Amino acid sequence: MTMRTRTLGTTGPQVSALGLGCMGMSGMYGDADRPESIATLHAALEAGVTLLDTGDFYGMGHNELLIGEALRTAPAALRENALVSVKFGALRDPDGGWSGFDGRPAAVKNFAAYSLQRLGVDHIDVYRPSRLDPQVPIEETVGAIAELVEKGWVRHIGLSEVGAETIRRAAATAPIADLQIEYALISRGIEESVLPTTRELGISITAYGVLSRGLISGHFTPDRQLAANDFRSVSPRFQGENLQHNLNLVEALRKIAEQKGVSVAQIAIAWVLSRGEDIVPLVGARTRERLTESLGALDVTLDAGDLTAIEEAVPADAAAGDRYPAAQMSHLGSK
Repeated sequence: MTMRTRTLGTTGPQVSALGLGCMGMSGMYGDADRPESIATLHAALEAGVTLLDTGDFYGMGHNELLIGEALRTAPAALRENALVSVKFGALRDPDGGWSGFDGRPAAVKNFAAYSLQRLGVDHIDVYRPSRLDPQVPIEETVGAIAELVEKGWVRHIGLSEVGAETIRRAAATAPIADLQIEYALISRGIEESVLPTTRELGISITAYGVLSRGLISGHFTPDRQLAANDFRSVSPRFQGENLQHNLNLVEALRKIAEQKGVSVAQIAIAWVLSRGEDIVPLVGARTRERLTESLGALDVTLDAGDLTAIEEAVPADAAAGDRYPAAQMSHLGSK
């Protein structure tokens, strides 16, 4: 495996062609093993992964503390290569519930102060609101991050889960390096207006959910029991007939993967990699075993015939069920 690099937009840093999304290491998909999480982070850095993605609300700060520990205990050379992307703004309560989003300038700076402390770093490489706060103009939120850039606390400005109109308004306020948004074989909504807009403006995509939370990893089975604290237990795509329909798509994809001698996960990640040099897939590996499998996607080459076969096996809009429960779908920025 040879780690390739890509650049976050025209204003951002050079990063590894695959990034590591760390959300699953903080209980979002059921209980996680802390020592294994640290070992996986170290293994990712050793393999040349430089982009680590987190959110200050993942485990109410747990994920940032975890990454901070991993960076503190990693060899100095690897630690210095790491680039941390942080999402902020999602509000939580002690019961683990969600209470909306806060994009006020004062809140932006407050969130950043706590993230810097938990991560144990002197700057955040990419800082981004996790969702659009409908009560605060995006210009004000981005303007506050731009002030943090001027003071050296943040290096680059990112966005997350917003639509074309918001992207344009944000980019008119300050340079935007990157948009983080879900993009996978069965989550292709960005292709209509978001992706053309980011490409016009020179903004890259960090694609999360490339394995659709494990649904198209090739490892999820219909009889799997999900813990109450696993997000997928309420995700529409993992329910009843939706689940069986989606797993049928996986089996069609498995036939193509087997013909190429690779795993389902590897071909799904390779498909996202094939969509353009401006797209950096985030893999959500929680263990070294899954990380190794994901990194193997870098050695998968998809020719025109492969891409046609994949499109036929899993057409756009083929998935059954929304990406999130209805209540959370309403918070996703469409403008």
